[in-house]
Amino acid sequence: MNLSLIPETILHIGSFTVTNTLITSWLVVVILSISAIVVGRKAKMVPGGFQNVVEASLEGLFNFFDEIWGNNKKNSERFFPFLATFFLFILIGNWFGLIPGVGSIGFYEVKQGETEFVPLLRSLNSDLNATLAWAIISVITTQISGFVILGAKKHLSKFFNFKSPIDFFVGILELIGEVSRLISFSFRLFGNVFAGEVLLMVMMFLVPYILPLPFLMLEIFVGLIQALVFTVLTLVFLKMATEAHE
Repeated sequence: MNLSLIPETILHIGSFTVTNTLITSWLVVVILSISAIVVGRKAKMVPGGFQNVVEASLEGLFNFFDEIWGNNKKNSERFFPFLATFFLFILIGNWFGLIPGVGSIGFYEVKQGETEFVPLLRSLNSDLNATLAWAIISVITTQISGFVILGAKKHLSKFFNFKSPIDFFVGILELIGEVSRLISFSFRLFGNVFAGEVLLMVMMFLVPYILPLPFLMLEIFVGLIQALVFTVLTLVFLKMATEAHE
């Protein structure tokens, strides 16, 4: 494992920099794509095996999201593909960093006269760039949904309301809150994932074979919770953005 706060550069394609977290993101995309293709091509009316697990998981996730929407089937069905993709991508990104070899297989290179180890792969969400990207996608999608469902006038009235000084002040606070979500979303996910990496590395250094196992199980659970929290918060903000301001 590696404790660097920034992702390591693996290679350059022209002026484009390829980091180890970017390679991890490509692998996550491949994993999700292959899984979707396998399930889609072999789908049966009476599911069995892997299809049964996938359908049961997605159905449970849909029902959970629908309860948060307030049993609004229309909006649940409209946003479920986006929210489910968001959840699965973050979840697999979190769990990918726990695979043996991720963070420990790489090469050495000399920088400024010092030899440094560069891992080929690294946990996706231990890169602040990745978590910031999820936050930007979440906030932009929320705002676009508000414009489309409510209309520009109603949506903007949540932030720019000149009916009274109090309404104007509340609107400014709402606007500041939207911007602050970028910081809170990105740093919450990044902090939890990076802290988990540090914890596992310390435990592996102290007792390499036995002590890390409970913490590894804990990180699997934390990875699930963090993906769920990020997605649910996005859902809640979508719900708020698509409801008319009273």
